[in-house]
Amino acid sequence: MQVAIVEDDPLIAKAVSAAVVDAGHECRWIPDGTGAGDDSLLASDLVILDLMLPGADGLSVLRAARSRGVRTPVIVLTARGLVTEKVQAFEAGADDYLVKPFDMDELLARIEAVHRRAGDRPTPTMTAGGLHLSLANRKASLDDHPIDLTPTEFNILELLMRFQGQVVTRKMLCEHVWGFDWDGPTNVIEVHINRLRGKIDRGRDGSLIRTIRGRGYALATD
Repeated sequence: MQVAIVEDDPLIAKAVSAAVVDAGHECRWIPDGTGAGDDSLLASDLVILDLMLPGADGLSVLRAARSRGVRTPVIVLTARGLVTEKVQAFEAGADDYLVKPFDMDELLARIEAVHRRAGDRPTPTMTAGGLHLSLANRKASLDDHPIDLTPTEFNILELLMRFQGQVVTRKMLCEHVWGFDWDGPTNVIEVHINRLRGKIDRGRDGSLIRTIRGRGYALATD
């Protein structure tokens, strides 16, 4: 499991990261709300989110993610302990809430519980025009005809469909496909994009995947 820790206190972030890694998971530290953008939340299996963050507060980050349809489980870890603050977080889309100071064993238990519950959720089917993706069985079709996609191609198309009509950067794609530790060249994405186009653009005058020069790619809305 890939866990993202959005926390501006380096001591807390280091302690939580060490515990999460010792528990057998991968971990990435994001030190501010600005960095907890689309790519960070989408490329992780679970997010541990502080509320009082520089750049953008945790509630704003959470609301924005949920409004885009991001379903990544989120555990709020914060010094704010008022009932009204907890209610706000749950209304914004939090899956769990833990107040600092906290017990590390309890946090690890909550991570496992939230991740387990998230795995029990019904998985939606994503659609964009004639494209259909089933995230449950990782099957794809175009105009009701099955498309044989590699795992990498499926992951790329999934992210493009989540942000249909919006720019998805190469960095976002690399982190979504290969994880947070990706440090290779981003032009490898172009190879997979071209192969994906060859499978979904048959019989079309133009590509469903638009290249946005200098920025990335976008799935056409028309």
